[in-house]
Amino acid sequence: MTERERARDDDEARAYYDDFSGWYERGRGRGYHAMLDDIEVEIARPFAEGGRILELGCGTGLILQRLAPLAREAVGIDVSPGMIAKARERGLDVRVGSVTDLDLDDDSFDLVYSFKVLAHVRDIERALSEAVRVTRPGGHLLLELYNPWSLRYLAKRVARPGKISPHRTEAEMYTRWDSPRAVKRMLPFNVDLLGFRGVRVVTPAAYLHRVPALGPLLARAERAAADSPLSYFGGFLIAVLEKHTVAP
Repeated sequence: MTERERARDDDEARAYYDDFSGWYERGRGRGYHAMLDDIEVEIARPFAEGGRILELGCGTGLILQRLAPLAREAVGIDVSPGMIAKARERGLDVRVGSVTDLDLDDDSFDLVYSFKVLAHVRDIERALSEAVRVTRPGGHLLLELYNPWSLRYLAKRVARPGKISPHRTEAEMYTRWDSPRAVKRMLPFNVDLLGFRGVRVVTPAAYLHRVPALGPLLARAERAAADSPLSYFGGFLIAVLEKHTVAP
């Protein structure tokens, strides 16, 4: 992909997420979305403690604000000034930037993580390379992609695109679906894949988390499935990576 094509994609993403920023946190503090955030924080917490951490695509800072107190230093990057403005209101160290062109030094962070962002990046190989570049040797990456081997994929195929603002729907944003097998093939050479964690493994439809008796049961099942053989079927698939300490 050329620099001009990457710039065009960034412009499209910026417009989309600037528009989304006004609605982004609607309903995020309860039910299905709160469960997703909780599981992602639980997965990231052991890697974040005491280190220098970077979130790629930090949005309004909902995850970063929960991990920052555990870290020595916490930085967030997002392509959307609208999202960044809301994250700054939380007192976070966040910057406008592209995941395919990080204005950060090599080997800078103990943990680099990204949730629900890389699935919307067309030049995924460039984004993965940049994420690994800024991770220190021996450091870790938690990189989440959307998984076609999942109930979520089937649900998205039959459902109408959700609205993200009064004027836009999810259909306006590029979305990729990468299976565990595909993820393994596209990883940079200088990382080891330690395994996968799966988020939204057993939930057939998000609205079920609003059902009083069923929601808590699904949440417990999701936590149990996240770090099990069923993780390969998570709608959100997190690759757990370690950067090589020396060139292979």
